[in-house]
Amino acid sequence: MPLLLFDLDNTLLPRDAAFRAWARAFLAERSLPPGDLDWLVTIDGGGYVPRSTVLSATQRRYGLDDSLDFLLAHYRRGINSHIHCPSGTVDALRAARAAGWTLGIVSNGSTRPQLEKIRRTGLGPMVDGWVISEEAECVKPDPLIFEIAAQRCGIAPTGDWASHTWMVGDHPPADIAGAELAGLRSVWLHHGRPWAEPGYRPTLKAAGLPEAVGQVLSARNAPGARPGIRAAGPDRRHTVGTVAGSRWLRGHTGATLPGAALPSSAQPGALPGVRPSA
Repeated sequence: MPLLLFDLDNTLLPRDAAFRAWARAFLAERSLPPGDLDWLVTIDGGGYVPRSTVLSATQRRYGLDDSLDFLLAHYRRGINSHIHCPSGTVDALRAARAAGWTLGIVSNGSTRPQLEKIRRTGLGPMVDGWVISEEAECVKPDPLIFEIAAQRCGIAPTGDWASHTWMVGDHPPADIAGAELAGLRSVWLHHGRPWAEPGYRPTLKAAGLPEAVGQVLSARNAPGARPGIRAAGPDRRHTVGTVAGSRWLRGHTGATLPGAALPSSAQPGALPGVRPSA
């Protein structure tokens, strides 16, 4: 069965817009200069700068007495309160589901913030599974994380599975290079940017998620519609598996098993292409 995988931040969800909304509210509630919004957006680095760096610099710039832990908690609550799934994305996912595709999310980042985004925006019931780099202890562009995603979506990553799988994402080194290393076809969301990587290229380019999904559905090997498929996703039982020593409840709720512990050894924030707590 064909598999369509998606990055989370700035692919399915407008993460940078949510950051700007948080930053604007942060400046307003503390009566700080509204013109500093661009400063905060710049140091944020699209979520790839460690949160400790961003918030420490913010603390020093404004002489804040708040602890870094307080600021981090404030940030995480704030950005997730502003995150949403655009209606165009919802429609595109439903169209892909109705056309017979299995859908999954492959996200670099810290588990709890990313999982909260999936839950809060209602993405969970729209996909068949997901993997987040911290809990899997595996980071894009490592091909293994795409194989884990396939398994969690109910597809065995054996035989010619890669030839029936696409990856959609906005970050070339993680999403597009990862897809190429795993043997997948890809769509790069350019968001108005030129392609700048000489060593690899996406299969297709698109301005946004709906266009990307439309391109995939128009590809030659797009499957036929599955009779009776529910647009919001199939009703499935959750399956339990072990990935890199961490037990997770898989399916579309994203809840952990009772007693399951997040791996403490993973430090994705120190790795390229990983949003530490986006």
